[in-house]
Amino acid sequence: MSIFCCKANKSHLLITSTSKSKRQLDQLLNCVKPASAIYGNELVHDEHLFIITHQAYELWFKQIIFELNSVKNLFSSEAIDENRMLRITSRLNRIVVILKVLVDQIAILETMAPLDFMEFRNYLSPASGFQSVQFRVIENMLGVKNEQRVNFSKDKYITVFTDPQAIDTVLKSEKESSLCDLVQKWLERTPGLETNGFNFWQKFEETVHNQIECLKFQFQHENDEKRRTELESEYEQKIKTFESLFDVERHNALVSRGERRFSHKALQGALMISLYREEPRFNQPFHILTQLMDIDALITKWRYNHVIMVQRMIGSQQLGTGGSSGYWYLRSTLSDRYKVFVDLCNLSTFLIPASDIPPLTAHMKQRLSIRQDSEEAET
Repeated sequence: MSIFCCKANKSHLLITSTSKSKRQLDQLLNCVKPASAIYGNELVHDEHLFIITHQAYELWFKQIIFELNSVKNLFSSEAIDENRMLRITSRLNRIVVILKVLVDQIAILETMAPLDFMEFRNYLSPASGFQSVQFRVIENMLGVKNEQRVNFSKDKYITVFTDPQAIDTVLKSEKESSLCDLVQKWLERTPGLETNGFNFWQKFEETVHNQIECLKFQFQHENDEKRRTELESEYEQKIKTFESLFDVERHNALVSRGERRFSHKALQGALMISLYREEPRFNQPFHILTQLMDIDALITKWRYNHVIMVQRMIGSQQLGTGGSSGYWYLRSTLSDRYKVFVDLCNLSTFLIPASDIPPLTAHMKQRLSIRQDSEEAET
């Protein structure tokens, strides 16, 4: 009898839960309210598609925020063991896959013809895609800084929001530590950077210096004038490139100008992980760096597809539906100013041939050959 009651109660809970879910789904589906049907004479067919597509974007934005909060919490720990690493890579991968869906989703909007869009465009004003609270929160959570943003019609991006709750939400996301901040702290703890240990940076600097000296020797002893000029130019360029990496003051100057984002030590950690990615300890961290670059690239691709669609729908001279400068504003967001993990993308500038990578000491080889546990996790 008790078993029967238990089963009955479970069935009741299932029915109740299903019923509640059904009601919530009904509420969600009832959110599609075309303005042309409310304020116009009749529904403009393509407005329904426009609303559905944008609402789908907002749902996926909500999931990305959910995943980013989880990843940030995992990175907030001083010790990040293998279990945490697996969860971080899994959730970052999910964000990457969602962003791929969002990039492809723009193709659905492109099934509208410009004339079809014009039939309901006036009903959208003063709404604008720029007013997506969740997208601004995502940017802030990733680490887009205010000083890097392009002003919206000469005003700060926050001025487009009028709802106090929306403003509070965006401002709160500005003040919290971003994923970029947390990733930097994690990279600064990369094993092997210790000056009293393996001291990767000193070894790497010595290796690069030897490469530059070798290049100098080559051009000084080259008989062919054209080839000598090429080698000398390569030599001078390599010096300039690596001086910006090894000189802390130059690096910090690039950071202050917004050309780099990471601290000098975080950049060291990222470079070490990239060079020794085949070591067991650095397998997962390397995947994390790759996923962060993927996120940056996909958001840029999404912005680009959006720019192309806007130009196709309204041209390059008209204002957007919210009074923004439309095409030209959106185009300005394609620059590196909006790439949070641009330093990771630029790491390839400083990579050296595998044969020249400083060999690991026996002790360092041992440290990187074992999995981390929660007691001694360092990266």
